Amino acid sequence: MAKLRQSYVHGVSDVPLIGETIGVHFDKAAARWPEQDALVVRHQKVRLSYREMQRQVDALAAGLLALGLEPGDRVGIWSPNNAEWALTQFATAKAGLILVNINPAYRLAELDYALNKVGCKALITADHFKTSDYVGMLRKLAPEIDRSAPGRLQAKRLPSLAAVIRIGEGEKRGFFRFEDVLAAGGERHHTRLEELAPKLQFDDPINIQFTSGTTGAPKGATLTHHNILNNGFFIGEAMKLTEADRVCIPVPLYHCFGMVLGNLACITHGAAMIYPGEGFEPLAALDAVEAERCTALYGVPTMFIAELSHPEFKRFDLKSLRTGIMAGSPCPIEVMKRCVSEMHMSEVTIAYGMTETSPVSTQTSADDPLERRVATVGRVHPHVEVKIVDVEGRIVPPGTAGELCTRGYSVMLGYWGDEERTAEAIDRAGWMHTGDLATLDEDGYCNIVGRIKDMVIRGGENVYPREIEEFLFRHPKVEAVQVVGLPDPKYGEELCAWIQLKPGETATAEEIQGFCRGQIAHYKIPRYIKFVDAFPMTVTGKVQKFMMREHMVKELGLVEQKTA
Repeated sequence: MAKLRQSYVHGVSDVPLIGETIGVHFDKAAARWPEQDALVVRHQKVRLSYREMQRQVDALAAGLLALGLEPGDRVGIWSPNNAEWALTQFATAKAGLILVNINPAYRLAELDYALNKVGCKALITADHFKTSDYVGMLRKLAPEIDRSAPGRLQAKRLPSLAAVIRIGEGEKRGFFRFEDVLAAGGERHHTRLEELAPKLQFDDPINIQFTSGTTGAPKGATLTHHNILNNGFFIGEAMKLTEADRVCIPVPLYHCFGMVLGNLACITHGAAMIYPGEGFEPLAALDAVEAERCTALYGVPTMFIAELSHPEFKRFDLKSLRTGIMAGSPCPIEVMKRCVSEMHMSEVTIAYGMTETSPVSTQTSADDPLERRVATVGRVHPHVEVKIVDVEGRIVPPGTAGELCTRGYSVMLGYWGDEERTAEAIDRAGWMHTGDLATLDEDGYCNIVGRIKDMVIRGGENVYPREIEEFLFRHPKVEAVQVVGLPDPKYGEELCAWIQLKPGETATAEEIQGFCRGQIAHYKIPRYIKFVDAFPMTVTGKVQKFMMREHMVKELGLVEQKTA
């Protein structure tokens, strides 16, 4: 590849995009690998071959049609990871229904907003998960459920919702059982399913995912068959997946990481989807890798840190591992190196993206040298464009930080029912503005410097928290670290580091600051150090830096600085 003269790259490829719907492609996978393991759900003791999974997917799709649902209707799913989630993903796609992913951590107000924002006609829900009583919350939101026949709900606060389908044992008034829907489809519904297959278009919307913004109501990123099926395929290509691979998926299915990087990367390559549990538990993930001889393991950095630091880590045989993906938030270089050396993930890849871009735009490949795989987020994906621009929208030279913008098949249709916010995110030329600060080097490798909103300006100097985090990771006592900016009357902002120490270690703020002196510029040394046991997190394992900032402003009695 020629050296870049400006920060613009285009993923030229002789591998064509898949011009099919998810349903058609899934059927081809089942025909090609009928006896291969498709889905293994360890906590449910479920093991399905591609042929067996296809039968259940078709039964569920026919059952959803039997409930009176029509192509284009929205079907919500509010559940942790389980077999029913995977079946629902493919069944809704086959029936032309739009799957609405609802965060398992949502409570009443958030559920109310999500269901009404997109007008869900049906909701598939778990009975409960951890401290969440889903059925109880639904009854509070729609008390009419208790006096409604299944499928005939008329709720004042949820006017679009007609049917609620419950995953779990036993009967509950007003709810269909998931098993009932699996059995509801008759011959005419299966015939209707066959008739729909050639009529559905790959540019049809098929999935709505709510993005977790730090301000304002969540936005419903609307994705098509073409968006996510192709992204899943090229993610699998970067990992060199084949039907011999078995992918451990401990990340949430409601997020792109689980349902696209996980499920769709697998079905486009005949690989097995392995779910270790309902939610992430380091022991369950390690156990699944060993017992199922997984060749790939997924996770955000905090998940890999939890696995590597688990007291029982060394008793597991992880030699079957070859590859995997670390994504979701900036990946510390030291953690990547340990995954390679201690978890045998010699071909581990880093992926970068966002929900609105299906999600992956750049990824390292198994062929990239280790130093590239641990220090960058790889190169642009096939059929995708990336450019780095300054505040005026001009492309910057290689090595210069600016906002990463991406364009191509992977960019969402828009935010559901929100033209104004869609126009703010996708410009007239079709570029998705990510809000991420990044650089492209002369060879096209991308490095994420941070979020535009996370950048700290101290005394006129731009400071990128990730650079400080990477440096502090080198301290032998540091397990994990996150850096934010806090208001300061003299410098505008000062740095604050939250540090999680390795088990059994102790340290002082002076010790950490002393480690920095003479190694990094004085203005990059955190003024405030706080030792913590954990960071505020989203369900997907992303650190909520805005909560850290709010906590410290309150704890230290700081005053926000006014800007002109």
